[in-house]
Amino acid sequence: MNSIVGTWDLRLRTPVGTLAVVYTFTDTVAGPRGLAESTGETVSLTDIEEQAAAEGRRVTWRQLVTRPMRLNLDFDVTVVGDTLTGHSRAGRLPRSSVTGTRRPG
Repeated sequence: MNSIVGTWDLRLRTPVGTLAVVYTFTDTVAGPRGLAESTGETVSLTDIEEQAAAEGRRVTWRQLVTRPMRLNLDFDVTVVGDTLTGHSRAGRLPRSSVTGTRRPG
C-alpha cells in the first residue's frame, strides 16, 4: 500500500534536535485528512495532496505548530509501502529531514 492513510511514527531532524511525532491520516469523501500529535499538542493538517511518483506516492501537506516555537511547516514526502522519507521546511529555515514508518493495523 503506497497511500498515506494510516497512523505513522515520524522523526523530524531539526536544528533544535530530533522530534518524534505521530501522524494520523484518514481518507474521507472530501479527500485526505490528517492530525499530528506531539508534546501535548494536536494540530490539524491542511492542503494534503497525494500524487503518483516514480516510486510510490508523493504526499505534501502544511501544518501550524506552536511548540517549541510558532512555525508554519510545509512537508514533502514519498511513501513506499510502510515507510516514508522526505523533508519539511519552515519558511527560510533549512530543510529538516523526515522519516517515518506506518504502524501495523
